[in-house]
Amino acid sequence: MDEETASTMAAVGPRLKGLRTQRNLSLTSLAQSTGISLSTLSRLETGQRRPTLELLLPLARELRVDIGELIGAPQTGDPRLHLKPVTRHGMTMLPLTRRAGSLQAYKLIISPRTRSPEPEQSSHEGYEWIYVLDGRLRLVLGDNDLIMGPGEAAEFDTRTPHWFGNADENPVEILSLLGHQGERAHLRARTVRPGGTAAGTE
Repeated sequence: MDEETASTMAAVGPRLKGLRTQRNLSLTSLAQSTGISLSTLSRLETGQRRPTLELLLPLARELRVDIGELIGAPQTGDPRLHLKPVTRHGMTMLPLTRRAGSLQAYKLIISPRTRSPEPEQSSHEGYEWIYVLDGRLRLVLGDNDLIMGPGEAAEFDTRTPHWFGNADENPVEILSLLGHQGERAHLRARTVRPGGTAAGTE
């Protein structure tokens, strides 16, 4: 990790604590609403735990900020999005929105070489819509184990335990829309179960 990246990551803890206190949230209430353990949140704020995308996404959603604000991306009056990819544990994320609150959009590129192939499902408040741009995505959603290809989408309540990663040895690119509980993309999802069976959800 270079010096600039290390400095940026070290600043996440104080920034997280500042946003939490501004909203009069206790560590306990933030832990309950995000599904992140109290000890993990405490270690994040004190710099004893390195932030990952899996931790930053639900925190940004719950605090109603984009990830750029959590990691200290500079704000300018330029309406163009100056994308700065963030890579953690084999997943590269490019934020596509900058507005706090409402739906947040990201492009994710997942490398099979560094992303853990073993599903470690997590759950938190919110709703997510994902669309596969390239490659094959494996989505484990509760008891369902789904394989999705380019042009296919899935929409689900993130309180359901879930995990996604590569379905094979090639990278996969997806678009992700994340919203608070009750916010939905209002699109019919079409997924493919192993064996080619299509399934739709709303």
